[in-house]
Amino acid sequence: MKKVPWMIVVCEWIWRAILVNLYWIAFTILGLGVFGFFPASIALFTIVRKWLRKETDLPVWAKFKQVYFKEWKRSNGIGLVFYSIGLFLFVDIRIAEQVMTGVFASFLLIILYILVFVLLLAVGNFFSIYVHYEVSTKEYVKQSFLFTLTGLPSTIWIGAGLLVIGMLLIRMPGLIPFISGVAPAYWMMRVNLNRFNTIEKRMSLS
Repeated sequence: MKKVPWMIVVCEWIWRAILVNLYWIAFTILGLGVFGFFPASIALFTIVRKWLRKETDLPVWAKFKQVYFKEWKRSNGIGLVFYSIGLFLFVDIRIAEQVMTGVFASFLLIILYILVFVLLLAVGNFFSIYVHYEVSTKEYVKQSFLFTLTGLPSTIWIGAGLLVIGMLLIRMPGLIPFISGVAPAYWMMRVNLNRFNTIEKRMSLS
C-alpha cells in the first residue's frame, strides 16, 4: 500500500479543522448565537474527541448536524443555567463598578472577575464532560465546576493554552473564522481526556 506523503496528510487535517470550525460558527449563528452556541459546541467537542481517540474516518458534516439537532433541547437547558450565572456575575460587576467605591469595591471586583474566569473554564469543561460521560443534567453543571476547582494543574494548563490561543487570535484576527472554536476545543479536550483516563484508572483499581 502506497504511503501518503506527510504534507498531504497535514493539509487534509488543516482542511478538516477549518471545516468543523466553519460549521461551528454557522450553526451557532443558526441558533441566533445564544441558542446555537451550546449545541454547536457539543457537536464540535464530539468530533474533536473522536479525532483524539483515533476515530478519524467519521463524516464530519453528517456527524456535526446529527449531534447539533439531537442535543439542541438538552444542551440549551443546561446552557440557560450557565447563562444565568454569567448574567448574575455581570450585574454584580456593573454594580461594583458604578455604585461602590474604595478598597472594598476593588477587592470585590477582583473576586468577581476570578469567578467569571472560573465560570468560563467550567463551561469549557462542561463540553468535555458532556461528550465523554452520560449523567444527569444537574450533575453536568455540578461536575463542571468541581472539575475546574479540584484539578488545579489541569485548570492551569487549560488556562495557559487558552491564553496563548487568545493572544494568537488577537494578533492575527484573520484566523478567527478558521480556528477560533476548534483550537480551544482541541486543547481542552486533549487535556481533559488525559485527566479522564487517570480518573477512570483510579476508579478501576479501587
